[in-house]
Amino acid sequence: MITSIFWFIPVASIAALLFAWVFFRQMMKESEGTDRMKEIARYVRQGAMAYLRQQYKVVTVVFIVLCVFFCVLAYGLGVQNGWVPFAFLTGGFFSGLAGFIGMKTATYASARTANAARRSLDSGLKVAFRAGAVMGLTVVGLGLLDISLWFIVLNWFVDEPTNAQKLVIITTTMLTFGMGASTQALFARVGGGIYTKAADVGADLVGKVEAGIPEDDPRNPATIADNVGDNVGDVAGMGADLYESYCGSILATAALGASAFFAQGEVQLKAVFAPMLIAAVGILLSILGIFLVRTKEGANMKQLLGALGRGTNISSILIAFAAFGILYALDIPNWWGLSLSVISGLVAGVIIGQATEYYTSHSYKPTQRVSESGQTGPATVIISGIGLGMLSTAIPVITIGVAIILAYLCAIGFDVANMLIAENLSRGLYGIGIAAVGMLSTLGITLATDAYGPIADNAGGNAEMSGLEPEVRKRTDALDALGNTTAATGKGFAIGSAALTALALLASYIEEIKIGMQHIGQNVLEFANGDTVEVAGASILDFMNYYQINLMNPKVLVGIFIGSMMSFLFCGLTMNAVGRAAQSMVNEVRRQFREIKGILTGEATPDYARCVAISTRGAQREMLLPSILAILAPVVTGLIFGVSGVMGLLVGGLGSGFVLAVFMANAGGAWDNAKKYVEEGNFGGKGSDVHKATVVGDTVGDPFKDTSGPSLNILIKLMSMVSIVIAGLTVAWSLL
Repeated sequence: MITSIFWFIPVASIAALLFAWVFFRQMMKESEGTDRMKEIARYVRQGAMAYLRQQYKVVTVVFIVLCVFFCVLAYGLGVQNGWVPFAFLTGGFFSGLAGFIGMKTATYASARTANAARRSLDSGLKVAFRAGAVMGLTVVGLGLLDISLWFIVLNWFVDEPTNAQKLVIITTTMLTFGMGASTQALFARVGGGIYTKAADVGADLVGKVEAGIPEDDPRNPATIADNVGDNVGDVAGMGADLYESYCGSILATAALGASAFFAQGEVQLKAVFAPMLIAAVGILLSILGIFLVRTKEGANMKQLLGALGRGTNISSILIAFAAFGILYALDIPNWWGLSLSVISGLVAGVIIGQATEYYTSHSYKPTQRVSESGQTGPATVIISGIGLGMLSTAIPVITIGVAIILAYLCAIGFDVANMLIAENLSRGLYGIGIAAVGMLSTLGITLATDAYGPIADNAGGNAEMSGLEPEVRKRTDALDALGNTTAATGKGFAIGSAALTALALLASYIEEIKIGMQHIGQNVLEFANGDTVEVAGASILDFMNYYQINLMNPKVLVGIFIGSMMSFLFCGLTMNAVGRAAQSMVNEVRRQFREIKGILTGEATPDYARCVAISTRGAQREMLLPSILAILAPVVTGLIFGVSGVMGLLVGGLGSGFVLAVFMANAGGAWDNAKKYVEEGNFGGKGSDVHKATVVGDTVGDPFKDTSGPSLNILIKLMSMVSIVIAGLTVAWSLL
């Protein structure tokens, strides 16, 4: 089944990895600056690597336990495909590898960005952005390479009576490696988020508010841990997160294509290849967009945002045209409608990004009003930030809703009168899946703008601790403020793509239920009215009716409640985890100021390593419970309430998780940039009462935007992936 056009997919993935290597080598040729700049960069690099080593030890144990569990399901109970344990491991490995490479690049890039900013703002922007591009291109390169290799392997080994059945088995098996990627991503996001925010809160509350020194002042004991945290949380965590979003959207759409065009010969194969080819062309256009990012000296925030927007927007426009060409060349039925589905996903991504920018950038009124509220104290800063976050959910939710309906209708040729008949349902869901692929097709450059943020933040910290001239610090502050907005935009983008991907995974879950039934020898659906349907030929609607997946079924309603609760339970656990770790950090920083004489006068050096160790221990201890709960929830729900309960769980988790994640990411981003707006000299500037009030708001927002909020989109997809992987167990062993 491997045709000549397939080979374009692995070639594009290798091109991404080659350009990532080129950008890495270019970055490494830049000077790290003075000896002091090199020393600080080394501290951060060592701390980041020490943390990742500890995290990977914990994650390895979890993966071994889960792999043994899957082996029991596959080879002991016979309720699962035998390839699942291996697919699970490779997904986790490549996800972790993508995060590791991105983080290693970032720790080498920060001092080089600060040194480049000594020459010009444009030089600093280019170094930071090209280093971020290493992460972006590594994620898409490894993701598409992993997909290509699995397709080749399974095509060789899977043996089914017909090619149509073979494609269904291949695509649903490949989908299961998404659970490995999701599991790794959740540990990276939660652990990294707890680490970075514990350090950040300690640096802010004690350093800024109590001692009256800057966040990145070398006299602040938590400052190295804070800079380490930016790398392990925002770079390694985000890389692993978007790796699984990217792969999940492609694989879910491929599985839906194999089902929607079942027994249509070559058309089915083309429908499977279509999302992979769109992603492959998106890689090449992302590389083009990366070369378009540049700015001029003295650029303001809107001009800097425009510089990054030029690269991402041109890539998005070009992939829209490319989608028409790809689907036309493949000659898939209703190719023009499916092309419009791709565009609906692209446009939704742009709108969510612009809305996030509006609500979180201090170039616009909403964040400026949060700064203004600091005139009456920290309480009003918190109230206005929460209100802004709640208001900011409207545009993304409505946008995703419109995108879903448009993608569905475009895929079925706007046949509204028959939109829910079996054939149209499958093709409409395929359209939603391909819209998610469209949104993520230019991830190579979109993720580059996100990974750029923590690199710029670390560059600012390096400039401050190294005592560079004020003009350099002014440039790194501009790059850092830009990074706060791009990070918030990236989080909004990730959340939006998670919503579309999760919806496609819901449909893929039904396909896995079908295969699970066949594994246990149930080949016929027997309905209450006496009708029977062959499992192999049953439609999604047949399974929905068989399992009574409707709002009158109490098992579905209970599942919805549990899924909705999971989002809040998960956030509560991670917020409290940050709080406990931050308390330890605050006490340690206070102790050092009290006991190590001469820190504040610059005569003594703080114990940076002690703060790094506190953050590392706190993150390792606290990340296990929320991560394990996310894995157990679908398993337990499936064993008790069966398929209908799991569908309710996934719907509830998707609905509450999506809205809550947007709220937390945007509120946190606004609080952060409200503080930056005051630090630029507005409402009294640094050291004023307004500044102290916005620092408190920023401290509250830290776990919102960097721990709990961005972890929710992984929670949504991980619960979907776990449900898919244990579908056979749910079918065979559910109690109700």
